[in-house]
Amino acid sequence: MKKKVLALTLSATLALSLVACSATTDSTPSDAQGSSSGGSETTTVANKDKPLVWFNRQPSNSSTGELDMTALSFNEDTYYVGFDANQGAELQGTMILDYITKAIESGAEIDRNGDGVIGYVLAIGDIGHNDSIARTRGVRAALGTAVETDDVIDSTPVGTNVDGTSTFVKDGTLEINGKTYTVRELASQEMKNSAGATWDAATAGNAIATWASSFGDQIDIVASNNDGMGMSMFNAWSKANEVPTFGYDANSDAVAAIAEGYGGTISQHADVQAYLTLRVLRNALDGVDIDTGIGTEDDAGNVLGSDVFYYDEASRSYYALNVAVTAENYQDFMDSTVTYAPVSNQLDATAHPTKNVWLNIYNSADNFLGSTYQPLLQKYDDLLNLNVEYIAGDGQTESNITNRLSNPSAYDAFAINMVKTDNAASYTGLLSQ
Repeated sequence: MKKKVLALTLSATLALSLVACSATTDSTPSDAQGSSSGGSETTTVANKDKPLVWFNRQPSNSSTGELDMTALSFNEDTYYVGFDANQGAELQGTMILDYITKAIESGAEIDRNGDGVIGYVLAIGDIGHNDSIARTRGVRAALGTAVETDDVIDSTPVGTNVDGTSTFVKDGTLEINGKTYTVRELASQEMKNSAGATWDAATAGNAIATWASSFGDQIDIVASNNDGMGMSMFNAWSKANEVPTFGYDANSDAVAAIAEGYGGTISQHADVQAYLTLRVLRNALDGVDIDTGIGTEDDAGNVLGSDVFYYDEASRSYYALNVAVTAENYQDFMDSTVTYAPVSNQLDATAHPTKNVWLNIYNSADNFLGSTYQPLLQKYDDLLNLNVEYIAGDGQTESNITNRLSNPSAYDAFAINMVKTDNAASYTGLLSQ
């Protein structure tokens, strides 16, 4: 079993190594001040100069979406790994629109109460998160309910909008089989619990119960910014009422639920993202070209195709591409924790010696990161010879995470998943001390 290094002082770390000699571990900490690139020779590397990857939450202004280039260029080995949020958001909206169109064309009763209005409700994850904003905009753009201000679609939650008078959205129209339907966002809200955690599945389950009791037969479609909230609403109400529900992330439980009426989801290629998260660190630690094992084949044969990712040099960001998962192809996505075959080859430990990485997940309760992303990371860390310590936050405060980065000198590299996209300085400040 791989030993995960604890954030201890140097003396405590050495003591732990002595104890570990009698334990069933397969690695020991490298030089507490950071290792040089490859080989047995070690050099002192300042924490501010060690490889850093931001993932899943791109450093940015939560109000404007403007990227935090100070954080993204913290040092020459700093990158971001995520997915193309706009492409995925457009894909989710299109998936919902296609479902509605095909269902009506086939004679299905999408308009459950026959009032000529296709009503949908929307679970919003985090009103200050770029991905959540993009997904809300994607649904509204596809369904014709978007309101633009200065050429930007408003992503504000409407609360309730049964009468169609909200100024944040407008009624859309669809003409199918010679009949014109009104499309209306009946309700939407940020799924934030009383403790402050966003993307909260339990809150979404409570919300759909409230909405259903108020205007149940007017709800024809349920949409969600992610599968965690989507599945909570599906299990709480829409499955029993046969209302198609659409999420995002392609979590294994959501993909399996497509066979039971879940409308569809979006795979953001978590397998590719998890690989990239650790691969850019591996390359920086090895002192090789950053494209090694990514766009250029490495010495083990690992390489990604341009059909699953792209790199934006200006923002130092790697983006995985998204795929719609529907009734037509869901069986190909049943296990979301399988590594991506083209990059599943083991690196030679002689050429790529073990290095220590500190990595955090912003919220231990996050369904996607906990059930899909981290299991993939744990498979790739073995393949890439990285000894990763996984830190789980509470989804509410950065200090719950940063307090456990008390000894960054014990690590060779860092992978950071912030609670809020504005808070990169909370981490870079620690590394700069």
